[in-house]
Amino acid sequence: MNGGRLWTIARLELLQRVRTVSWYVLLGVFALVLIGVTGLAFLSFGGWEQSGAGVYSVVVYVTLLLVLLVSPTLSGNSINGDRDAATLAPVQVTLATTGEILLGKFVAAWITGLAFALVAVPFLIVATFAGGVLPWTILTSLAILVIETGIIAAIGVALSGILARPLFSVAVTYLVVAALAVGTLIGFGLIGSAVSSEAVSKSRYAATDAYGNMECRDGSDSCYGDVENMVCDDWQTTTYRMPRYDYVWWMLSANPFVILADATPTNFDTYGNPDDMFGWIKSGVRSAQLSPPLESTWDDCDPASYGPGEDSPTPEQIIAETVPSWFVGLGVQVVLAALLLWWAWLRTRTPARTLPPGTRIA
Repeated sequence: MNGGRLWTIARLELLQRVRTVSWYVLLGVFALVLIGVTGLAFLSFGGWEQSGAGVYSVVVYVTLLLVLLVSPTLSGNSINGDRDAATLAPVQVTLATTGEILLGKFVAAWITGLAFALVAVPFLIVATFAGGVLPWTILTSLAILVIETGIIAAIGVALSGILARPLFSVAVTYLVVAALAVGTLIGFGLIGSAVSSEAVSKSRYAATDAYGNMECRDGSDSCYGDVENMVCDDWQTTTYRMPRYDYVWWMLSANPFVILADATPTNFDTYGNPDDMFGWIKSGVRSAQLSPPLESTWDDCDPASYGPGEDSPTPEQIIAETVPSWFVGLGVQVVLAALLLWWAWLRTRTPARTLPPGTRIA
């Protein structure tokens, strides 16, 4: 592996993209979207004591979303597009190896995706100056954003080497990204609802007459809370199906947005609530790890049942009681991208014994 040849391949790929007008149009549209999102985020978090943390998380999430939408188009035809244009074969007969060609195009696609993240830097700086953004939050979130951009670029480049048709490889890249970003949510919801457990609810209510007045043993109608004087109906038992999302919470670990939220450190206010979207998404996903209550009781004739009960756990408590999963999901994505790149290397290496029908060589 020669670094000089690898960078030459990457530089040629980058120069080819920079010369197109559509590249600058995309960056301009990207900047306009961020301007609108940043303005709306400041209006949404304007009532918070330090709105910068919330605005910062929104801008990072929108940046990741737009990178996921744009990157497959820029990387999904890098190899088979050159093959169709008869520019891949001349490179393959040079000293550049198949691995250098493949990695060079991957580096170029990664840098291309990071260019969109670079457009978001001014908006991130504005959010940081608004206050409330911790240094570790900035470092971690940006590191995950860079890594996710590289993973999507690697998947796109790999599929462009595996599949012969550029349009098909771009479509498959979008499907893979959609499977990670949306499919994991759909699978989590459907499988969690299907894999359910039987829950039991027991209830007993105070007896009332035909006019809705409470029945009391002493003949009055105002004995609510007096257990010995109240007349109670029989116990009623109801069974129903309770979704078990705690069995399938791991499916969300490979979601890019969940990885970003779960890996980023969370800051809480005095009530145990997060101050940004990272924390809210993290607490929502982590709460799926908790087992739901399968038995519940309501006794209208027992003062303890309608008195002050246990408070629901705060997001801070939920996060403290559950385990992180971002490194598992990130590892799954890295392994997936590495396997696809290896497959693309097998399909692109020369001399090739077999080629797909209709494939253009030179």
